[in-house]
Amino acid sequence: AMSLGVYFCFCGVSSLVPSSLSMDTEFPKRTVLFQRERTGLTYRVPALLRVLPGPTLLAFAEQRLSPNDSHAYRLALRRGTLTGSSVRWGTLLILETAVLEGHRSMNPCPVLDSDSGTIFLFFIAVFGHTSEAAQIATGRNAARLCYVTSRDTGLTWSSVRDLTEEAIGAALQDWATFAVGPGHGVQLLSGRLLVPAYTYRVDRRECFGRICWTSPHSFAFYSDDHGTSWHCGGLVANLHSGECQLASVDGGLLYCNARSPLGNRVQALSANEGISFWPGELIPTLAETARGCQGSIVGFPAPPLNQFQNEWWSLGTQKTPCTSHLCSRLQKSSRESARGPCGDLVLRGPFCYPEPWGDKQEKLGVKSGPGEHRATWIPTLSLPSAILAQSPTWLLYSHPAERRARLHMGIYLNRSPLDPYSWTEPWVIYEGPSGYSDLASLGPIPGSTLAFACLFESGARVSYEDISFCMFSLHDILENVPTDPELPSCKDKPQGHCWPF
Repeated sequence: AMSLGVYFCFCGVSSLVPSSLSMDTEFPKRTVLFQRERTGLTYRVPALLRVLPGPTLLAFAEQRLSPNDSHAYRLALRRGTLTGSSVRWGTLLILETAVLEGHRSMNPCPVLDSDSGTIFLFFIAVFGHTSEAAQIATGRNAARLCYVTSRDTGLTWSSVRDLTEEAIGAALQDWATFAVGPGHGVQLLSGRLLVPAYTYRVDRRECFGRICWTSPHSFAFYSDDHGTSWHCGGLVANLHSGECQLASVDGGLLYCNARSPLGNRVQALSANEGISFWPGELIPTLAETARGCQGSIVGFPAPPLNQFQNEWWSLGTQKTPCTSHLCSRLQKSSRESARGPCGDLVLRGPFCYPEPWGDKQEKLGVKSGPGEHRATWIPTLSLPSAILAQSPTWLLYSHPAERRARLHMGIYLNRSPLDPYSWTEPWVIYEGPSGYSDLASLGPIPGSTLAFACLFESGARVSYEDISFCMFSLHDILENVPTDPELPSCKDKPQGHCWPF
C-alpha cells in the first residue's frame, strides 16, 4: 500500500504530516485543520467539498466566539490541493461576504454545479444571539436562507444573496425555525442541485398564548436552472427528522438520512428528486447518540463484482435468499381499496409492512399536520429473489459510534441502500470525543482504487476542541468494517418486510 502525505499549514507554517491509505493500520492518520484557541475562539460544524474536475478540496467550519451556538460568528475556510496522493492545505480564511448585518452565520452547506463550475455555499444567518431553542419555544423564526458563490474554486466569493422570501415564502409563517445541512449538498445526473435542510414546523400555535407543539422535519431546497432560482421541496412528514444529508441511489431514487430524537436514524426516499418524500422509516441498525447528532452520507458506484472477490464479503451462495417484494413504480391512488393500498400490507418508504399504521404511528412519534391527508400507494411490481444482492450504488455514513455520548467517530458501509438492515457495524477511525462530520468521495487517486475523506469534530476531552481531516480507501473500509461476510438469511430480518435484494 502507498503512503499518503497530507501537507498542513497553520499560522503560516507548512509541514508534512503522513497519512496512510494502508490496510496495516486501524486508524487513518488525521490532520487538524481547525483548532480551538486560548481566547475561547472555537470551530464547529464542518463541511467538505471536492471541486471537480480540479484537485481542490474546500473545508468549511463555523467560527464561534465560544462553543455555544448562540455565539456563532462567521464562516471559515481552508483550501486544499490534491497532489498525487497528498493534500496541501492553505491558511485559514474568514469569509467576510458570507454574512448579513446583525446576524451570525451558521451551518455551512456547499454544493457544486459541475456544468458551470460555480460553488454555492449555503448557510443560515440568525438574528443576534437568538438560539434555536428560543425560536422553537416561541415559534418565532430568526433565521434567513442565504448563500455566496465562487467561480474560481473558492479563491474569491460573491456578495451574499438572501433567498428566504423566494425559496420559502408564505410557508415561513408556519415554521418556528429552519436550517440547511449542515454538510454538503448534491447535484443529480439531471443537473438538479439539492441542498438538504430541516424545519421545526408549528403544528399547533394557540395554547394559552404559547406554542403548544412543534415537530422537526427534513426536506430539501432545489434548483433546476444552475442556481438561478431555488424552490422548497416537501417535508418528510410522518417521522420526526432533523439535520440530514442526501445521496442518489438505485432506480433514480433520492435517499435522505436524518438525525432523529426517536433513538435511531431516519431514512426517507424520493422518486421525484426531492420535490416530495415517501414516508420515512427508522433505521434499526443505525442508533442515535443521546440527544442525537448530525451525521454524513455519501454515495458512490459499487466496484465491479470481481474487484474485491478475495475480500471479506461474498455473494452468500450457501444461504437461501429471502423471497423479496420490491414495491416499486409506486403510484398515488385517489381511491383506497377495502383491503388498503397494498392489500394486507402498508407502505412505508418503498417497503410494504403487514401491520396497520394506527397506534404504531403514535408510538414512533408520527404526527399529522393540520389539513394533511395520508397518501395511498399501490405497488405495481413484485420482484423475486433473483435480484442481485450487489447494488449499483453503495453508501458510506459517518457518525459517533457510541449511543450514550458523542464518542468514537465511526464509518459505516451499506451495499444495499434500500435495505435499512444492511448497514455494517462501524469502523472507528478516531477514538475519543467526536461529533459532527462530513464525508467526500475523492475518486481514484494514486495508490487507491477509490478514496474518501472525512472532516469531523474531535478532541481529547470534548468533541469541539478540533476539526480533523483524514483520508482512507475503499480497500481500508472493506478491511476494517466488522461484518458478516455472507448475505442475511430470512431468519435475520423481521417477517413481513419486503426486501429489495
